[in-house]
Amino acid sequence: AFVRCPSIVLLSHMLLGSGNLSEESLYLFSTAAQQRSTGDDCGPEDPQHPLGEPTLKHKATKLEEQVRDLTKAVADSENVRRRTQKFVEDAKLFGIQSFCRDLVEVADILEKTTKNVEEEAEPSNPNSTLKKICEGLSLIEAKLQSVFSKHGLQKMNPIGGKCDPYDHEIICHVPSDGMQPGTVALVTQVGYKLHGRTIRHAHVGVAVESQELC
Repeated sequence: AFVRCPSIVLLSHMLLGSGNLSEESLYLFSTAAQQRSTGDDCGPEDPQHPLGEPTLKHKATKLEEQVRDLTKAVADSENVRRRTQKFVEDAKLFGIQSFCRDLVEVADILEKTTKNVEEEAEPSNPNSTLKKICEGLSLIEAKLQSVFSKHGLQKMNPIGGKCDPYDHEIICHVPSDGMQPGTVALVTQVGYKLHGRTIRHAHVGVAVESQELC
């Protein structure tokens, strides 16, 4: 099929209307006229004449914009992938957080019971029943702490260290008695961390100057 230029189409209608040419002759005339037209804007694109420089620059700009959009889309996708991966890893690490909170209360009871039995045991009689119970409880307590460590659960022992509001809950102030003010002087309830994240704050007493207690 050929492409009819407006000028050729107009001329064709005029000749056809006058009866000078048949439609078949008119078709041959318009085709030949189109083939001979070298500067007509409606003819097929001449491969001898490449696209102009402004057009090439415009296309280059469009391609650069597309590359930037694709690069941004890839970066956004990678960020989403990393966040999702971090979420999955945290879920694996801290999925037992609630269980650990409950379990450390059991460890508290075991620790207190061991101390009470040890106080009641007769030091002079290593074969006494209480002494044996105390030894058994100590072994259980040590094993429990070993299991805690295996799974990333660590007991905090802040005595003598700087009080940290992220890890400690201050319940009282005590005279410094040679300790640096602001340091932890006593612990009424130990704290725990799971893979570095505090899951239970330690209840502590902080050393202060004597006049600050008044």
